Amino acid sequence: MKKFFAYITIIRPLNVILGGFTIVISSFIVQYNGPISYLFFAVLVVMFYTAGANTLNDYFDYKIDKINRPDRAISSGLVLRNHAIIFSLFAFILGTLFALQLNMNSQLVAVGVSLPLIIGYNAKLKNFPLIGNIVVALILSLSFIYAGFVFDNIKPLIIPALLAFGLTLIREIVKDMADVIGDKAVALKTFPIIYGENKTIVLCTALSALLGIGSFVPFITGYYNIFYGILLILTVEIPLAVVVILLLNKPNIATAKRSAKLLKFSTLGGLFSIYIGTI
Repeated sequence: MKKFFAYITIIRPLNVILGGFTIVISSFIVQYNGPISYLFFAVLVVMFYTAGANTLNDYFDYKIDKINRPDRAISSGLVLRNHAIIFSLFAFILGTLFALQLNMNSQLVAVGVSLPLIIGYNAKLKNFPLIGNIVVALILSLSFIYAGFVFDNIKPLIIPALLAFGLTLIREIVKDMADVIGDKAVALKTFPIIYGENKTIVLCTALSALLGIGSFVPFITGYYNIFYGILLILTVEIPLAVVVILLLNKPNIATAKRSAKLLKFSTLGGLFSIYIGTI
C-alpha cells in the first residue's frame, strides 16, 4: 500500500490539480465560451506536464532529497529511479498528444518552449545561481501565455503571467534557502550557497517590494476593480510582507520552508484576485 501511494505522491497531486485549476481560472478571466473539449485538452496538457516535471525533478534530485526530503518517493526507496523516468516520459508523451489537439500557437508554447525548459531545468539549469530560479518562474508564467493562445485572447492573461513570474521567482529563491544543506552536499551552485544568506534575504526583500508595488498598479490605474485591490492586499501584499519580516527576524531553514509554502498559495490567491477584479 505504501508503494502504491508513493507512485501517486511522486507527481505531487496538489501541484497537478493547481496547474489544471490555473487554466480553468484563466478561461474565466478571458470569458471563454468556445468548445468545452478545448478547455479539457488544455487542462490535461498542463496536468500531465506538471506530473512529468515533478517526477523528473525527483529523479534528478534523489541525492539531495535523501538529505532535505528523505520521505519522498525515490529517496525513501518506495519508487525505483528507472520507474520514475519511465513514468515521467509517459506523462510528457500524453501531455504532448493532448497539446497536438489544440491550435498551433499553444502547441508552440507547450511543446516548443515549456517542455524543453522543464527538461533543461531539471537536467542542467538548476545548477546556475538565479538562472534556474528564473527558468522555473518562466515555466509557471508560461501557463497563462499558453492559456491565452488556447483561448485566442492573450491580453487579459499578461498581468496574471507577470504576477505568477514574480511570486514564483521569490518562492524559488526562498526554497533554495530551505534546501541549502542538501544542495551543498551535491555541490549545487544556488544563489544562497554562492552569495550567502544575507544577500539572499536582501534580494528577496527587493523583489518583494518591486512585486508588491507593481501588482498594485493595475488597481491604481483602474484596470481592475476595488475587489482586486482588497483581495490583492489579503492574498499577496500581506503574505509578501510576512515572508520578508520572517526572513529578516528569523533567517533559518524552518522559516524558509514556511515562507515557501505561504508564497505557493499566495500565487493562487493572486490569480483569484485578478479573476474577481475583472467581474
